[in-house]
Amino acid sequence: MRAVDTNILVRLLTRDEPAQYRTAVQFFEDCRRIGEQVLISAVVLCELVWVLKTNYGLSKDLVLIGLAKLEGLDGIVLESADEVRTAIDQWTSGRGDFADYVIRLITASCGCSDFVTFDRALTGAPGFTVLR
Repeated sequence: MRAVDTNILVRLLTRDEPAQYRTAVQFFEDCRRIGEQVLISAVVLCELVWVLKTNYGLSKDLVLIGLAKLEGLDGIVLESADEVRTAIDQWTSGRGDFADYVIRLITASCGCSDFVTFDRALTGAPGFTVLR
C-alpha cells in the first residue's frame, strides 16, 4: 500500500499543472495495474478540502463532487473510512468545516463523549459542545 499527499490529489482534481496531472494519473494507473492500493489519510482529506475551498475558491458542492471522484477510483483506501464517509454526509448539510466533522467522528471512535469548540457554527450539531 502507498499513501499520497494532498498535492497529488489537488493536481488530480484541478488539472492546474498539466505535467503533474499526467504524472498523478500515471501513478494511480500504475498502482491499479499492479494491484497496489493507495491510502488517503483523514488528515490529507481535511487538508484537500481546505485547499480546494480556500486556495481555489471552490464551492462545497464542487468539493463534494471531487471527493466522490476520489472515492470512486479503483484501489483507493480511506483511513477511518466509516468516519470519513459519515463526516462527508454531515458536512453536506452542516454548517461546520469538513475537518470538524472528521475530528468529531474520529474522537468519538476513541471514546470521547463530545468535541468541545468555540466554533459557534456548530451550535446544536450532535456531538459538539460550543463553549461561550
